[in-house]
Amino acid sequence: MNIKRTKKFAGLLVCITILGTNLSGQTRSDVIKVYNEGAKAIQTDVPAAIKAFENVVTLSAQVGETANDLKQKAVQVLPGLYVKAASAILAEKKPAAEVIKAAKAAAAAAEKYGSATNKENAGKLLAQGYYAMGTELFTQKDYENSLKAFDSLLVINPGFVAAIYNKALIYRSQNNSAAFEETIDLYLGKLEKGKDDEKAKQASTSALEYFRAAGSQANQANNLDEALALLNKAAKYGEDKDLYYYFADVYNKQKNFSSGAEYAQKGLALETGAAEAKAKYYFQLGLAQAGKGQTAEACTSFKNAMFGPFAGPSKAERTNLKCQ
Repeated sequence: MNIKRTKKFAGLLVCITILGTNLSGQTRSDVIKVYNEGAKAIQTDVPAAIKAFENVVTLSAQVGETANDLKQKAVQVLPGLYVKAASAILAEKKPAAEVIKAAKAAAAAAEKYGSATNKENAGKLLAQGYYAMGTELFTQKDYENSLKAFDSLLVINPGFVAAIYNKALIYRSQNNSAAFEETIDLYLGKLEKGKDDEKAKQASTSALEYFRAAGSQANQANNLDEALALLNKAAKYGEDKDLYYYFADVYNKQKNFSSGAEYAQKGLALETGAAEAKAKYYFQLGLAQAGKGQTAEACTSFKNAMFGPFAGPSKAERTNLKCQ
């Protein structure tokens, strides 16, 4: 934060010059005394300095024109002090609610005393306060209030991408697939290519895995059209061998054997493991080939699938096809 002006006033103790009194009984000397208290407190007790300079403003208004110079000096230093106080609360890792309260006070002071720079700085602190609050509430699984905190942050700074990503994670935890998809797409759209590639990869993987798992569950429930819709959403976020396996399984169940074979081969192309790891893709490929009437090819695929949990089903398919 820019507190050059604060430091400038820290060393200024106003010489007491009594120029008269007003009807309220306050004098310039009274204002000077309070001003000097604030100047002394700047480096050691910022809240006390704020209180003193606010009193300078109030007393100066009572004294009148003879104290205007002191009022102006206090007005110039106050916004920076409020920002400094809020920044200290954030640095001390005090509860997010305290950070937010202090940042709001700083923003109000900057607005009141016409300091654009300190208003911007207060806004940054307020955003960090809401981010901390949203994160705390998310950890506590208080999803609704966590969303409110992140939404408050995004009103202040719509480009705060970490808040957008955390909102997506909340929607995923709530199994709100529509909101998750919309928010993760918004997040990905705000990332900078080259600079944020790692973040984009992390978010895309998260989305792919979420929709792939949902598609698999729909497939197991034999809701094949729903499964395909979910798997296609997953495919928006990248290539994945397991995703291709589920595509092959669904298409084969729908007797769309050409697509079943296509996705089984795509899965095989990505699988770099041993024969047992490739078995499930060969099994789906065999089913597709058998469905297309390609018996010899199917026999070979089922032979390659005779590992682990696919050994028994593959043997049965070879028997049915009368493979040699």
